[in-house]
Amino acid sequence: MVSEADIQAALSAYFDGINSERYGDVGDLFAPEGELKAPGTGWLRGPREVETYFTAALGPYPEHLDTPTRILISGSTATVEIHYRGALAAGGEIEFDAVDVFDFDDDGLISRLTSWYDSHDVRSRLREARAAAAVADGGEMGR
Repeated sequence: MVSEADIQAALSAYFDGINSERYGDVGDLFAPEGELKAPGTGWLRGPREVETYFTAALGPYPEHLDTPTRILISGSTATVEIHYRGALAAGGEIEFDAVDVFDFDDDGLISRLTSWYDSHDVRSRLREARAAAAVADGGEMGR
């Protein structure tokens, strides 16, 4: 059975990898048949699909930070409340809260990760960030 210390270490490596844009390292934290489910996606399986997902999902945000705000561990499952803050390449900012539920195998690898957030609210905030970036860009171009 995986220990709480192993789970804490894996979570630290996960968030460090996400925030440092080392998505291959994040994928390597998943078991060979590990699964990821995020809003708007089907099930992704295996380290390379996980890496590809994060590369695509976070690529538009050259500035981003996933900050765990609360971690609850029960057996081989960790529930993590997260505050996300990012900025688009054009400068529009977005923030929202999410909950990730991690299941770990006996080797301390992620066997399943589900990510939960209000996708309608996030899409709305993303539209606002894009509009703000477009206004700022138009303001710079008009000078």
